[in-house]
Amino acid sequence: MKLRYFILAGVALLGLSSCSDFLDKPSDTRVTLTNTEQLRMLMVSAYPEYSYVPFCEISTDNFIDNNSPGIDGVRFNLSSYDRNDDEAFAFEDIRTSTGEDTPSGSWEGYYNAIATCNQVLEKVEEFENDGENSAKLQAVKGEALIDRAYCHFMLANIFCMPYRGPELSKDIPGIPYMTVPETTVKPHYERGTLAETYANIERDIEEGLPLINDAYYEKPKYHFNKQAAYTFASRFYLFKRDYAKVLECANMVFGGADVDPMPYMTDIWAHKEELEDPDDFNRYYTSTAHMRNFMIIPTYSIYYRKIVAGNRYACNREAMKATLWDGKGPTWSGVHPCYNGCGMYVAGSNQDYGLWWAAPVGEQFEYTDKVAGIGYAHQVLCEFTGEEALLNRAEAKLFLGDIDGCVADLGVWEAARRNTTSSTSSLKPWSKEIVWNFYTTAEEKYVYNIRPERREVLGAKYLDSLYYGIAKPIHIDIVCPSTQYHNSPEINPYLQCIQHFRRIEFIFRGMRWFDIKRYGISYSHTIGKDSRVVTLNPNIESGELDGRMALQIPNEVIAAGIEPNTRLVTPVTTSFKKAVVPPSSDE
Repeated sequence: MKLRYFILAGVALLGLSSCSDFLDKPSDTRVTLTNTEQLRMLMVSAYPEYSYVPFCEISTDNFIDNNSPGIDGVRFNLSSYDRNDDEAFAFEDIRTSTGEDTPSGSWEGYYNAIATCNQVLEKVEEFENDGENSAKLQAVKGEALIDRAYCHFMLANIFCMPYRGPELSKDIPGIPYMTVPETTVKPHYERGTLAETYANIERDIEEGLPLINDAYYEKPKYHFNKQAAYTFASRFYLFKRDYAKVLECANMVFGGADVDPMPYMTDIWAHKEELEDPDDFNRYYTSTAHMRNFMIIPTYSIYYRKIVAGNRYACNREAMKATLWDGKGPTWSGVHPCYNGCGMYVAGSNQDYGLWWAAPVGEQFEYTDKVAGIGYAHQVLCEFTGEEALLNRAEAKLFLGDIDGCVADLGVWEAARRNTTSSTSSLKPWSKEIVWNFYTTAEEKYVYNIRPERREVLGAKYLDSLYYGIAKPIHIDIVCPSTQYHNSPEINPYLQCIQHFRRIEFIFRGMRWFDIKRYGISYSHTIGKDSRVVTLNPNIESGELDGRMALQIPNEVIAAGIEPNTRLVTPVTTSFKKAVVPPSSDE
């Protein structure tokens, strides 16, 4: 019995000893950031992991429903890849999925990136208070500030109505602007106003831009290097309609106002002999070796499978003709020289339907088990490019009164496509006059060429077929009124050219959704075999914007106490039961 007691006592002492050892160790196993190099390395994980592209792109006029009859009455019976595609195409709340390629995934991804930025910035402040002020520390601070601004900017443009200037935006809900790490359980956040959100973004941009220093990046194009940061700044100021700042930032991208931007344009078709399949096109287009690619963001996404798998929604018919194939342009007809990608036509029973995708769209698969054939699908986003900076600058020059400078920049974009296409025999010379004539005619035909009494008979589908909807009316002055800058008949054809070139440049990249919002472009989606028509923005001329321009806040976020969007739907729906025939030429 004594032996047993001794053994039990020994066990108890051992237990107390190991318990004491355990209590002596910190329970928080997170890494403690103690130096600037750790902060620099942490910024690698400060970028969003999910793509906004799929649900934004399918919401635009770049996509049609193959299951809805065309003008000739032919339709197909295809399945959508995911129910959330049906919701996005119909401008409904996207509720059925919450992972990758959804608004829920984007909300989580951007706020996770913001949380990392805030953690880094808190430590930067601590290090600065301790007397450290190294160039590397300031570079890390600059990257974190610009990244935080970018993530909030994307959240605002996905989940808020378009920016409407400093006064009107005070009445528009914004998004929670996070500036410090979260330290409490289930904190409550207010959305604030969109005016406040934009003011906070601008503050971070102005503080962060001078601090960006490319010398401290091991792989600069995966970070906010100088060219990427200034391109983002030019995008922000473009949406804000601060055109003087757009011009300043875009000039910084290229190294000055007089520097030739041509080296920053695509040259993909000059290498078409080397690019044998779609994967080759995508790898070439997204390569960090190209001067045009300023910042690359790898994301988890199955977007490529939605595009090429023969699904219900596709870039086809009028949408295809306005962007990629057999369309019209000021200096071309037929295949667009600017089309940077591949296409496939799949034969149907009565006609073909197109499955089109471009070089930005591709899947890079990460195997976690090659034997089992499982892993993660990725889409690489070329988020900031030379083409965007150039088109941003062209629009700024236009509103600043420099029409010749605007046309010259657009000419650089057009010449880059001219240089890389296989044949230039069908291309007309670029000129200011040809831009004026083409886009004036395109908009007139779209808006005026059908007598009012025939519009109801022919319907939205035929109206869209007039010049394929290339020059839909622009209402930028209604969306974002300005006392200083105005669209006018004198500049409208050039603005139409800019929005057309942007539509082609950003095809399959989601940016068209943001341009539709800021330009106030109205368009319709025709859905299903019964040709149900849903129209976005039908009453924009009244000054009351369609609430569906702001995607709904994710369910789980609303449940946590964030105010949802009021997505008021204007009841404009029409059903066309049978095909319509275009009028004769004398009509």
